[in-house]
Amino acid sequence: MRQYEHASVMDQAESLALSIGHALELVIQAKGWAVLAVSGGRSPVPMFERLRYRPIRWDAVTVTLVDERAVPPDHPDSNGALVRHNLLREAAGVAAWLPLVEDAAEAAQPERAVARLNERFQQPDVVVLGMGEDGHTASLFPEAPELQTALSEPKPGFLVTHPTSANHARVTLNLAALLAAERTFLAISGEKKAEVLARALKAPTPALPVSLVLARHHHGVDVFRT
Repeated sequence: MRQYEHASVMDQAESLALSIGHALELVIQAKGWAVLAVSGGRSPVPMFERLRYRPIRWDAVTVTLVDERAVPPDHPDSNGALVRHNLLREAAGVAAWLPLVEDAAEAAQPERAVARLNERFQQPDVVVLGMGEDGHTASLFPEAPELQTALSEPKPGFLVTHPTSANHARVTLNLAALLAAERTFLAISGEKKAEVLARALKAPTPALPVSLVLARHHHGVDVFRT
């Protein structure tokens, strides 16, 4: 694991955008195309606003999410809507977009979305994660009934989780998919999350799902902190 400290959220966003762009270009050089899986929520927006201008071969990139709420694509809580509005513009506007929830029917029955995604699973090459104060990452929540399945399934893919602390069911990558990425970035801010990270680094435990990503990733995780 490599850690990078930043003086401000804006500095973190700029540094992260540069690093993601470089990682994508390396993957494209190696195989001709790349899959980028990003996190939703408001925290990544400053990074999206910088990444979308980067001179990457965006026409060779497919953008998707590490997780999504089971809501229609135009719902205010949709991670996909946030990514479309903040990332898939300017230079990044020519990238392909792979939604995790395609329509209202999949929002009502997220298992249908998982079946579609897993039928022709596209392994993300570059993954951008966040972390909650409970130690969750993607939608691998410690209290979700499906957590053990998400952690133990050896085949990379998606599944539905029902975290009791969240308002919606989620479609999420499993641990195997997170570990199979060529490059993984984790962005955190604030003292509380720094404390959670410190605990996660002591020992891998399902009680802090992010700790399993940090401990088991073959290529290591780049942590960007403020």
